[in-house]
Amino acid sequence: MKLALTIVQLFTCLFMIGVVLLQSGKRSGLSGAIAGGADTFLTKSKAVTVDAKLAKMTKWVGLAFVILTLALNLIK
Repeated sequence: MKLALTIVQLFTCLFMIGVVLLQSGKRSGLSGAIAGGADTFLTKSKAVTVDAKLAKMTKWVGLAFVILTLALNLIK
């Protein structure tokens, strides 16, 4: 049982790392301020929905990771 939960936790951890790395940065710096007007409405709305889905996925995967960690600590 403990081995199975450890393997699930490992995959959850790797998945969370991947989701976090796929998110775009919140700060775009000077280049984003200069080129920001060139974005169209379509690309902005698409990016926001993808980023919003990734942010929501990060929260749920993080919650699953915490629950798995607590469960593994309770199992002797």
